[in-house]
Amino acid sequence: MSAVKRRLPVVLLILLAVAAVLFYLWQQQAEDRSDRLLLYGNVDIREVQLAFRQPGRLQTLNFDEGDRVAEGTLLAELDAQPYREALAVASANTLLARTELNKLQAGLRPQEVEQARAALNQAQAVARDARANHQRQQVLVKDGAVSRSMADAAQAAHEQAQARVHSAQAALSQAIEGFRQEDIAAAQARLTAAEAAEAQAETALADTRLLAPADGVILARVREAGSMLVSQAAVYTLSLEHPVYVRAYVGEPDLGQVVPGRQVLIHSDSSERVYQGQIGFVSPRAEFTPKTVETTDLRTELVYRLRIVVSDADDALRQGMPVTVELQRTGADE
Repeated sequence: MSAVKRRLPVVLLILLAVAAVLFYLWQQQAEDRSDRLLLYGNVDIREVQLAFRQPGRLQTLNFDEGDRVAEGTLLAELDAQPYREALAVASANTLLARTELNKLQAGLRPQEVEQARAALNQAQAVARDARANHQRQQVLVKDGAVSRSMADAAQAAHEQAQARVHSAQAALSQAIEGFRQEDIAAAQARLTAAEAAEAQAETALADTRLLAPADGVILARVREAGSMLVSQAAVYTLSLEHPVYVRAYVGEPDLGQVVPGRQVLIHSDSSERVYQGQIGFVSPRAEFTPKTVETTDLRTELVYRLRIVVSDADDALRQGMPVTVELQRTGADE
């Protein structure tokens, strides 16, 4: 018993020392926790419903669910034959409109101008002969050699010849001047409309090819080859891989701690890895805590939404996964 009594103070000292160490460690952890701000949120779900802008028969599908695709990859195609035919018609209409405009801008051919000049010369010759005959008839009718009716007929023939001269002069002037500016402007407008229709046909033909808008993973293959599609009918669902966003929420008392550009740490329950992130956006409007936010205690107070860009995300950080965001409180080291 005396030996036990002698060892008792030593045991008590050891227990006291262990308790002191444990208390010190607990205090340090409590201080560390007070220096950190923990926020809760989820990895953003970023999906795209991929569809054709044009209707038609689905001809090919190149990928299945789970396949990774790069930006610009050809995912699917429609039967493009109707669109190629429509483009051929539009191109022909453009060529016709351009030809008509060139014709109007060039004016009449030199041969046509010469024909108009020859017609004027012929009309002037006829008019001179009619004038001379009219003058003779006027002299003869005074002498009573011809009747008044013959003189009147000669005068009418002279006037008709003069009218034909004026008409031939106008035709020659028009041939030299070319077509009216209003006709040329109308032809230019028809060409512009034809070119626009051709551009639309080219766009429609290009829209028969469905390309990946960004790097991602095929989540769903909605249609199969041979299906008749209306425009904007989904064919694939694509999950976007980059960038990876975390949507988290902060209460009003800690709003001053989260500013765009601040570096944060991101933890998930499924991995020991700690991810690096940066606050990219803080909502200017308050909202009630959404039910999807995983916190230790469910609260209904107002919070502000923020978006965090994860700089080193990998496949373990999956969309929709709940995460914890950690950042050091400002002024904690002072």
